[in-house]
Amino acid sequence: MTPKLSGPMLQPVSGTAKQLVVLLHGYGSDGRDLIALGQFWRDTFPDALFIAPNAHEVCPVNPMGYQWFALDLDRDISRLVGSETARPVVRQFLEDLWEQSGLGPAETVLVGFSQGAMMALDTGLRLRTPLKGIVAFSGMIIAPDNLASEIGSNPPVQLIHGDMDEVVPVAGSQAAHPLLTGLGIDSRLYIERGAGHTIAQDGLETATDFLREVMG
Repeated sequence: MTPKLSGPMLQPVSGTAKQLVVLLHGYGSDGRDLIALGQFWRDTFPDALFIAPNAHEVCPVNPMGYQWFALDLDRDISRLVGSETARPVVRQFLEDLWEQSGLGPAETVLVGFSQGAMMALDTGLRLRTPLKGIVAFSGMIIAPDNLASEIGSNPPVQLIHGDMDEVVPVAGSQAAHPLLTGLGIDSRLYIERGAGHTIAQDGLETATDFLREVMG
């Protein structure tokens, strides 16, 4: 049985949800971390419901936090194996959310940081109906050859990455950008100068501009 996700939620300022913004946290964190993005954005997007689910696995390094997949010594293998397990969990969460809200992929943006960004790209691009958009902070494409053969739709994607990131090197987003473009996706890449493994102010403003464009 697919695990059910839950986490903090911010109701739309307008009182009526016409858009969904799903926020996927990084390794060892939880939904309370990324719901801060919803607090930053909710006045700009008053019709958006923001929800930041906790991942389905407790993180062994930080038992107070969660992980979408384990970080084993062979990171490539752990990402590949872990994403195969996490993807149906994220997809089921989205399908449940759409059923409950009466909205769908065309009203939904996926936003992720680090491991959450990897899962936003991994899951969102395999959906048959395109999302409104994907924002990936400090992420990368897991198993790019697999994605090329399994891609289901082509929503616009905003990649944002610090050039001083020592946790997920900026090369991850730099490699993802031409790959996505080659798959017919409207991909944009913004490099945060002098930023490490974090969401810097200029990157946040870039994401806000992207959301204004795709959410109207």
